Amino acid sequence: MRKLPPLTELRAFEAAARHLSFKMAAAELGVTPTAISHQMKLLERHCGQSLFRRRPRPLALTPAGQRLFPVVRDGFETFAEALNQIRGGGASGRLRLTATNAFTARWLVPRLPDWRKVYPRLKLDIIGTDAVLDLNAGDADIAIRYARKRPTAGPSVELFRDEFYAVASPRLVGDLKRSLRPAELARFPLIEAEWPPADTDAPRWQRWQRVAGRRHKFVSDIATLPSLNFREELHAIEAAIAGQGIAICSNILVGPQLASGDLVPVSPIKLPGYGFYIVHRAKHPKMESIKAFIAWAKAAG
Repeated sequence: MRKLPPLTELRAFEAAARHLSFKMAAAELGVTPTAISHQMKLLERHCGQSLFRRRPRPLALTPAGQRLFPVVRDGFETFAEALNQIRGGGASGRLRLTATNAFTARWLVPRLPDWRKVYPRLKLDIIGTDAVLDLNAGDADIAIRYARKRPTAGPSVELFRDEFYAVASPRLVGDLKRSLRPAELARFPLIEAEWPPADTDAPRWQRWQRVAGRRHKFVSDIATLPSLNFREELHAIEAAIAGQGIAICSNILVGPQLASGDLVPVSPIKLPGYGFYIVHRAKHPKMESIKAFIAWAKAAG
């Protein structure tokens, strides 16, 4: 018979390793930090070596602890997933999802009522951030990555790709009967969103100007004209909707506004965008829930 340490010790280890704090693990499990410390000593005695490096602070995992943590973490997630499915007979439990701020606000959030209708027992913890979270470290179960090429961090599914157009509110440009020529476009305030400096093909006004130069004999130097610059793409979109200028926007993120007429394309010039990829760890213990989310997202796109 396999000799395993008590479940209470493994639970305490998983919480302490996840938080890298005995105090936070104790608060989560409803015990004292002293109890967590005692359980860790018992588990270390069972393993025959230290799992935590306690000095100097902060708390850190030893190589043995780093090797044990993902196994224990995935084990608990597998238990929870199986029990939820047995109890409910379908996709249930909780998924931690990370996506960019703009995608979260403009694509995901408006579709959440449909998600809750289709999967009422499968809860989502949504982390909107432009930082790239580490899926292998358990920072999230799935990520929606925005990239030109397929990510290599794990198995992935491409949902769709976007294109970028210069768009504006009719409150700013009026009832357009035709597209604006570059010289006409330059008479309006221009809005720029920040992109990584290394991405020379990002949908900036500089790129738009280069493409426009292939169609028109004369294109004024509009790349130097933007009067509003935003670090967040989401804020640039909101400024365009409010009629504060012309912005180069993703057709995926402003699709509802284009359909309603709250935003209109002011030029036929389009710039290639990026792919939206759902990424997860290989052999993830929540694969049934991940597959459910992928199927829903593809249908909702």
